[in-house]
Amino acid sequence: MGCNNNNICNAMSWWLLLLLLSSLKVARGLDGESLDSYIHEFSIKNMSKRYTGKLYDIPLPTNFSGMESSIVRLRSSSFWRRGANFSFFKIPHKVLPWPFVKRFDIIYENLGNLSSKYYDVTNYTFVTPVIGFLAYDARRSRENYGMVELNTMGKNHILIRFPVHDDNNKNNKRKNVTMKCVRFVTNGTIEFSNVTMNNTCMSRGQGHFAIVVKAEEEEKKGKWKWWVIGFGVGIVGLLLLIVMGILIYKCVGLKKRCNMERESEKSEALDDFWVGNSRMPSASGIRTQPVLENSYVP
Repeated sequence: MGCNNNNICNAMSWWLLLLLLSSLKVARGLDGESLDSYIHEFSIKNMSKRYTGKLYDIPLPTNFSGMESSIVRLRSSSFWRRGANFSFFKIPHKVLPWPFVKRFDIIYENLGNLSSKYYDVTNYTFVTPVIGFLAYDARRSRENYGMVELNTMGKNHILIRFPVHDDNNKNNKRKNVTMKCVRFVTNGTIEFSNVTMNNTCMSRGQGHFAIVVKAEEEEKKGKWKWWVIGFGVGIVGLLLLIVMGILIYKCVGLKKRCNMERESEKSEALDDFWVGNSRMPSASGIRTQPVLENSYVP
């Protein structure tokens, strides 16, 4: 590879680097916490009006197709007297945000068919989509919205009503399985509780919620397939990294050699000759002949 291919080498290196970064980005994706932050920021920017007490649906980008989000802004004083009954949640009265703020936003989420992409419960299967709500301070700067806690302080419960399909109910009753409520707390822990009537769960705080049942063998096999696919994606990414490293190493060596050739051409004009596809410098013999200092030979 001659020096005239240096630009091609650089272009291929950048292309492989971009391909690797894109692959890693797709494989990594967003986790639950990053998703919440993104939906919150997106909802604030796309909230056309700011009427207090009115729920606004927020259409999400196409790459979140199947998910739903909405936002409502509330006054703490009114919230203390009346509570809130929006979306799938009923929050009782006499609840205040902590730390206290005069106004706050509640973001409601329904992850739909993407629930298992962001949340998982070992040995359990989702019967319902993951739904959730989180509260944020509404009076801070746009770049620094902070989350606040809504806690009933052990007095009342927040009710979560799930949209469970009739087919799921019939299958669960026929198989005599027990459904459980699960809460994904913002600190990363998971809490289980019993399902009440009409597919309703109860909680004393905010977070994300779902109804789950014990996983079956078929579902475990399905998860095993996903593990195999993930392993394959990881191997491909590793191979791309190795190829990119080898190519960059060769390109760096080529660049050094080209620089040396340029320096030699500037300092002294030398003949050259070709060895294969490589041009090598050549100089005539100018070695000084040896001369004896004394002609006396014993």
